[in-house]
Amino acid sequence: MSALLFLSKSSAIRAALLIQRWYRQYVARLEIRRRCTWNIFQSIEYAGQQDQIKVSSRNYCKSVKTVTLITHRNLISHIFRENEICRDVEWERYFCYKSIDVPDSYTGPHLTFPMTFCGVSKLVEAFKHKQQLHARYVLQILGETWRLLRILPNISHLSSCHTKEITICGDLHGQLEDLLLIFYKNGLPSTEKPYVFNGDFVDRGKNSLEILLILFGFLLVYPNDVHLNRGNHEDHIVNLRYGFTKEVLGKYRVHGKKILKLLQKIFSWLPLATVIDHKVLIAHGGISDTTDLNVIARVDRHKHMNWSVDDELKKRRRLAGFDQSYGERKKPDSDSDPDSLIPSVQMVDLLWSDPMPQNGCIPNEVRGGGCYWGPDVTEEVLGRHNLQLLIRSHECKQDGYEFCHNRRVLTIFSASNYYEVGSNRGAYIRMGADLVPHFVQYQASRTCRDVGWTERSALQALRRQLFVHKSDLISAFREFDPNNTGIISPSHWASATESVLKLGLPWRVLRPQLVSSTKNGMVDYQEWMKELSITEPKLEVTHFLLETMYKNHSNLETIFRIIDTDHSGLISYEEFRQTWKLLSSHLKTEISDDVIANLAQSIDFNKDGSIDINEFMEAFRLVDLSGVTPL
Repeated sequence: MSALLFLSKSSAIRAALLIQRWYRQYVARLEIRRRCTWNIFQSIEYAGQQDQIKVSSRNYCKSVKTVTLITHRNLISHIFRENEICRDVEWERYFCYKSIDVPDSYTGPHLTFPMTFCGVSKLVEAFKHKQQLHARYVLQILGETWRLLRILPNISHLSSCHTKEITICGDLHGQLEDLLLIFYKNGLPSTEKPYVFNGDFVDRGKNSLEILLILFGFLLVYPNDVHLNRGNHEDHIVNLRYGFTKEVLGKYRVHGKKILKLLQKIFSWLPLATVIDHKVLIAHGGISDTTDLNVIARVDRHKHMNWSVDDELKKRRRLAGFDQSYGERKKPDSDSDPDSLIPSVQMVDLLWSDPMPQNGCIPNEVRGGGCYWGPDVTEEVLGRHNLQLLIRSHECKQDGYEFCHNRRVLTIFSASNYYEVGSNRGAYIRMGADLVPHFVQYQASRTCRDVGWTERSALQALRRQLFVHKSDLISAFREFDPNNTGIISPSHWASATESVLKLGLPWRVLRPQLVSSTKNGMVDYQEWMKELSITEPKLEVTHFLLETMYKNHSNLETIFRIIDTDHSGLISYEEFRQTWKLLSSHLKTEISDDVIANLAQSIDFNKDGSIDINEFMEAFRLVDLSGVTPL
């Protein structure tokens, strides 16, 4: 009997050990999938930012991404005409809201000025219920904000108190539900509840303007207790690519252009950093080995905003000591004027940089701007300024926050579900007089999705990237296929794919989930390329034209509004022709008028002689033939 009891206990222990081992393996595999999914999302995001920065480099002109279309100064001038507004006195007159009437039919909130806590609370409630603020009030809030920001220093200083905590928020990226959740959990800003918002209020999400209006409203009511740092997305060029421009023009068709111009001015006046008790530095991106807060405090942060994109980026690289290959980062010339280094090096580093585990300071080639700095740089810069902690944002973290550099650098990110529902938590910091950060995590969506759902979403995004680089990929594959068999080895497929996309992903691991066309363990790349297709216009046009549009598929509505120079809501054939002629001239690619006319006619489905927004969007819709979900 005792022997049987011993055997049953032994079997139970063995079974428990087997279950435990299986569970640990399951969790490990799940974590590998989660990390791989995360790497896909992050690599695609940073690659897009890299394109944004690199458009001015001659080395990239031959393979320029379609972002050139919307960053070329002649196209930007459709929205931002430099010669329209020259002096601040003229801005006051140009942005005067008094000539804009609020009709009786308007059902949104009515605001009075100066702003009060009651007025901003009404604004929060209105946006919570998806009401839209009238353009008159939008311009009035923006005008008051611009006047206030102009008298604020580059670095805000505030003091902690034993009776109240300071709340610090990271990137919000247009996700109003996250801001509302923070206010619900933590309370609205007030003299008793000061806040620091660390940049990247806009882009990607659909409610960037509402977030700005709420934050500006509280800033006007509590200028000593609400602090807004500038992020790398508070930039009208970046906004053209990542959605904010499209959002504003879509919501305010009549006054949108005027609102965007005033926001361009406001962004250039946002403070660059905040310091708490002379001990905690808060900046959006980070630091570099050249960061000097005393120099940053003296710079005229506004005067460089109106430079052309090309001139600004060239000067950044020249003064930063980058060579033409954008490789090794050299020390700036010691004879350089410190103030001239700020817009070209130090300001860029504050907005764009990321920490790395290794010592040193190197160019941030993943993002294409700023630097990677190591723990030795953190120790040196914080020590030189007698600081104990750097709080930064700029990077999405799965838990909403993350320490590094011996807990002297803290990343805080407040946009939950940033890549996909369930991809990450958001978080904010509460900090008292002891300057110890306390974290509050949350997830705005109640929908729960497993790793598989998020993984599928990441793979969809990756397939889109593969498709829009179709021509380059085929050329790279053919390097390994001299006999033009259409078949290459998996290792050659992985090498060629990485050489084109440069995302740093484990392509051999991902291949089974991306490529179904294999023969005897080899990749049939010709067949694989056919697995993704597009709803193409009926008439044949050059592959260059189509691929150019597909590459900028996420910005089609913005492109439509830029091509629509008279803001009629329709693109005439002549507007279409002029835009493509401008683009082909910039890319040094000959496109005949006949080819452009064919493309315009094929997009004009109802043949009425002009292209509306629905025709334009439908013409360049991507379709995944291998699955069910549209790309």
